[in-house]
Parts: sequence; structure tokens; C-alpha cells
Amino acid sequence: MRKRFQSSHQTRRDFLKQAAVSAAIAASPFGSAVAQLRSVDQIGLQLYSLRREMAADFEGTLAQLAEIGFTEMEFAGYHGRTAAEVRRILDGFGLRSPAAHIPMTAIRQDLEREIEIAATIGQDYIVVPSLPADERSLDDYQRHAETLNRAGERAKDSGVTMAYHNHDYEFDIQEGGRIGYDILTSQTDPDLVVFEMDLFWAEEAGYDATFYFLKYPGRYPMLHVKDRSGAGEMVDVGRGYIDFEELFSFASKGGFRHYFIEHDNPSDGVNSIAYSYNSLRELRFNSTYELPY
Repeated sequence: MRKRFQSSHQTRRDFLKQAAVSAAIAASPFGSAVAQLRSVDQIGLQLYSLRREMAADFEGTLAQLAEIGFTEMEFAGYHGRTAAEVRRILDGFGLRSPAAHIPMTAIRQDLEREIEIAATIGQDYIVVPSLPADERSLDDYQRHAETLNRAGERAKDSGVTMAYHNHDYEFDIQEGGRIGYDILTSQTDPDLVVFEMDLFWAEEAGYDATFYFLKYPGRYPMLHVKDRSGAGEMVDVGRGYIDFEELFSFASKGGFRHYFIEHDNPSDGVNSIAYSYNSLRELRFNSTYELPY
């Protein structure tokens, strides 16, 4: 029998939270509003978090993640497996992969190959995860937006959507007070390009992600769920201060469909990822709540 990756502390919290919600629904005259509280039903993982584990034991790592309860995998490399092999392994564990991170260089050089791989695995999105360090001027961002639009038009013909994932540098203030991220969001076609908001990096940059969920409704089908400590370090979900309950309340406005946990360097491998999974699993939020701007 495989080890079950579960925190007894989190299990007690889950029980107490569920009891509190049930009591509130029973006692409150506004029970119907309380009953609208949602949870994340399908929890995913960006596999960059376990890149070393995946390289060492591809199938075994996916087996552990399926046992924890994950249902969706976002890839960042296939470690020598073909697309058909990846699809077979995922199917065997009852997993699916809605998306993969593909470098901008690969999009430029062989988009057709990346679309074919995505279609074979059953992915809905090809996500550009970052930009080369020497291609981050305002003019560069304009060119990147044009590249994303062209790639998005071609990918759409195959039932795949192009997407972009942020770090913090896209929010750097440049000439005229402009930022690159605003060029990417405003100069890409909403029918061709969507976005994956990395909640940690938006926080690191000092930007309120909800501003973009409101400004570009429906364009954020994917989130990277990452937590941040008061010291600015990336930590397991639930060990930091990021208010996921408030952020997730914009689910309807932003168009959230996929919640991918990520940690660039988890302290305890799969066990750290399991802690984040349990934290996200027990989170409850009201998806109809929206702050006015």
C-alpha cells in the first residue's frame, strides 16, 4: 500500500471548518447565501514543482500525485516520453493534462509540432511561461503580443488556445510609466489568447491580480496557486499570507477553470505538494463576491 500524503492537522481543520459552515447555514436567515460557498473540485499541479522527481521516476511520481487526489497535470517538459506515452500514462492513473508550458522559442520555431503534441495529450492550452531576459522592452512586448496572436490563430484551428503566464518582471515600470503586461493583455485578441495568472508573482510585483480579472473578464481560465511568506519567500499553500478566499471570489468574473498548485523549490518534495493540496482542498469561497473598482 502506498503512503497516504495527508496532514492530520489539516484534517482536523477541515472537520472544524465543515462543522462551522454547516452550523452557519442552519442558523442563519441568509442560509441560501452561505450555501453558495464553493470549493475547488479539480485540483491541478504545475509539474515544474517536482521536476527532479519526475526526471527520476516519471510514472511513480504521477502515481503518487493521483493518490493524493490531484486530477490535472500541467507539464513543463516530458522527460523523454512521447506524447502518446504521456497520454497513456495519464489515462492509466485517471489524470488529464489541460495545459503545458512551452517556451517562446519553440512557438517561433515549430508551432505545428507543439500543437500536435498538445492534441495528442488532450491539452486545451499551450502556455508561454516566460520571456527571454533580453526581450523585455516595450517594443519587445508588442512583438510578443503579435506572435501570440499569430500562434493563437493557428492553434485555434486545431482546438487549442494560446496562453501567457506571468512572472514579476512583466510589471516593471518602463518609459512613460507603461508596463509590459498591459501591452500583452491589451494587444492580444481575446478570442485567440488567454492568460494564466501566477498569484505569487503578481503579489511579488506589488500588483492586485483582481484588477486584471475585472478589466479582462473571462480571460483567466488558469491560475498558479502559490503562497508567499511575510519575508517574501515562496512557501507551501496555506503557510503564507495570500488571501486565496478573496482572490477566488472572482472566479466567475475571471473565468477560472484550472487551479494549478506550484512551488518552484518545495522543501519536502511530494510531501510539501501534498500539504498545499490539502490546504487548497479545504478552502471555501463565495464566487459571487466582487470588489468594485
